[in-house]
Amino acid sequence: MFPEFACDDVFRLETRRMWLRWPHPADAVEIAHLAGDRAIAEMTGTIPHPYRDGDAVRYVERTRARNASGRNLGLQMAFKGKPGAPIGAIGVDFDRGDAPTLGYWVGQPFWGRGLATEAVQALIDFVFTFTEAREVAAIARVINPASRRVLEKCGFAYTGSGLESLPARGGMLPCDRFRLDRKVWFSLKCWRMPGLARERHLASDSEEACPA
Repeated sequence: MFPEFACDDVFRLETRRMWLRWPHPADAVEIAHLAGDRAIAEMTGTIPHPYRDGDAVRYVERTRARNASGRNLGLQMAFKGKPGAPIGAIGVDFDRGDAPTLGYWVGQPFWGRGLATEAVQALIDFVFTFTEAREVAAIARVINPASRRVLEKCGFAYTGSGLESLPARGGMLPCDRFRLDRKVWFSLKCWRMPGLARERHLASDSEEACPA
């Protein structure tokens, strides 16, 4: 469960370049525009294609309700200079599988800047700091090596491949599976302490999406 302060829509996480914040109704049009890109949708398990404004409205409503429950946390990525303009999404779901599950996507105009890595690091830090999770799980479609690179740069270990349910893609599809253990995260967190360039490995992610 997430702490009570994360269950309020004023909650946000800060990264070097972004705010990770709750989705708002005003975000729906831009979310529909970005997530409506087939290249984004096909790498996720929950975004249908085509993806219309009404789908985005329902996504915002559903995510806000789930956030308020404390069992899940879904956030929009936005640059600090334009906090009202979403550029992607990231979240952790405590109700899926035997471990909290990470998912994310970044709009295609913003690929190649290391934004997914930056957001994943921030959210994983929050999960391990403020919840009792022992590990976090993630999957990436086998046709999405860029998402695999993001996960590996954030410390996730490959645990095997298999069929995963991706409803928006029509059923079970082959995916790579990953896990990040709390002890590994703590070691990496110490390694990234001041004096080391935390961002030095952020670069060249071409397809930044992970099934959510």
